[in-house]
Amino acid sequence: MDQTTSSDIEALLLTSAAVKKDTAAHCSEAAFSAAELIAHSLQNGGKLMLCGNGGSAGDVQHLAAEFVATLDHQRPRSGLPALALTTDTSFITAYSNDFGFEGIFARQVETMGRPGDVLICISTSGNSKNVLSAAQAAAKADIAVIGMTGRDGGKLAQHSTICLAVPSNVTMHIQESHIALGHAMTLAVERLLGH
Repeated sequence: MDQTTSSDIEALLLTSAAVKKDTAAHCSEAAFSAAELIAHSLQNGGKLMLCGNGGSAGDVQHLAAEFVATLDHQRPRSGLPALALTTDTSFITAYSNDFGFEGIFARQVETMGRPGDVLICISTSGNSKNVLSAAQAAAKADIAVIGMTGRDGGKLAQHSTICLAVPSNVTMHIQESHIALGHAMTLAVERLLGH
């Protein structure tokens, strides 16, 4: 059994920081464009929907909460309409039991999405079938798609209006950068909306 030391933890954290530094260099412009897209949608009565699996499901719930609640409780503002498509377990289990897991997000986009809304799709591989199905459903409904992926973007990059491809192949570091990008975009949206 390998012995882990504090030096190993330090090395992991420094690697994470290096990925975030590379993400800042490679994704900042696209992240600002994504924030502008979201702000424009919200200004015009649209809403933000978000989807992802596993850790990314946790991330979309986290980001939706930042929009609806507030990013910084010391700077309160009115809520911004955001909906994580991962939280309704009754729907998800009913639909996946009857029709399969691949359509759980697409069905919600088709049902609740409206032209002018925005959908954030998070997939570290860029190839999650249910996330891709949601992106395709959004495109058919005139809903912009912001993809958040790892280095190569996977198939999601082809179905995204804007793709934020974190320059890493390591899932945990991609996810860490996704949440940092999400926070940065939320702050940018708040400022663009004058909050």
